[in-house]
Amino acid sequence: MALKLDCGLFKYDFIDHHAVLCVPIDADAKEVRKRYLKIARRLHPDSSTVVGETEKYIANELLSKLVNPAYEKLSVERNRAEYTLVLSQIGKRLAQGSASVDLTTDLAKEFAIAHDIDLLYKNQITKIATTQFDELPQATQIIGQISELNLVYLMRKSGTLIIKPQLPNASPPRTNLAPPPPPPPPKEDTAVEQYVRRAQTLLQKNQFVLAKVELQDALRLEPRNSRCHSLIAMAYLGENQLRMAKIHFDNALKLNPQDKLALEWKPKVDKALGIKPSATQVNSSPNSGDKQPDKSGSGGLFGGLFGGKK
Repeated sequence: MALKLDCGLFKYDFIDHHAVLCVPIDADAKEVRKRYLKIARRLHPDSSTVVGETEKYIANELLSKLVNPAYEKLSVERNRAEYTLVLSQIGKRLAQGSASVDLTTDLAKEFAIAHDIDLLYKNQITKIATTQFDELPQATQIIGQISELNLVYLMRKSGTLIIKPQLPNASPPRTNLAPPPPPPPPKEDTAVEQYVRRAQTLLQKNQFVLAKVELQDALRLEPRNSRCHSLIAMAYLGENQLRMAKIHFDNALKLNPQDKLALEWKPKVDKALGIKPSATQVNSSPNSGDKQPDKSGSGGLFGGLFGGKK
């Protein structure tokens, strides 16, 4: 496995040790050590529950080439102080040329213009840390996403709001006309809508673990949101956890019997689990009059929903 990291600060030939350990940039030695020990237990062959030769190899590469060097750099006070100073200088330099900084993740783009960045930054780092190494093949991608958050945070702390400059209007001003009325203020998404939007993007990228985290947060705010239940069911489907998917599809249909996603996929989950549909389910199915065979193809239950043409 090639540990390819080209997102966030890594894009600028800088090794982002904070992103590797998923700790805030201002983390102290105690916080760094606590996080390192938790990661080491997950990845070290003597204590890890990782199975399969491929994942064991990935775990060893992550531990030896990224995690251990990051801990060595951040656990020593003098090294950490020098490293933090370099970080602040990078943030100032990038902030001066912020128009040329391209952000790739939706979370970083939202963070670039958000208010109360200190609280939001700490919350996001804490949230991502809970699942950072759950899916080892995706670990480097997640580290890159964390590094992009670190990049935005450094630039924001330098006092720069990261907004692309707009080109000036080429037309001369028309002073004889009354100025047009100001546009209505844009409608702000609710917190749940923001969670759902991020989760849908993650589902499209087959990042099921991170999608579940977003939807679990949404359900804490609105436990009776049928859309959240059907989307988190799709995340469980992506991980082949059919029974959990069924539970959330059932919840979605209890809350909204017309939930299209649940109506389409719950019968397929029930069939895979060997559960015969009830008469009500047969009559309410959108395909109850269509006796054509399932055309999901060799892709199995998902039939191209994730990562391909449906």
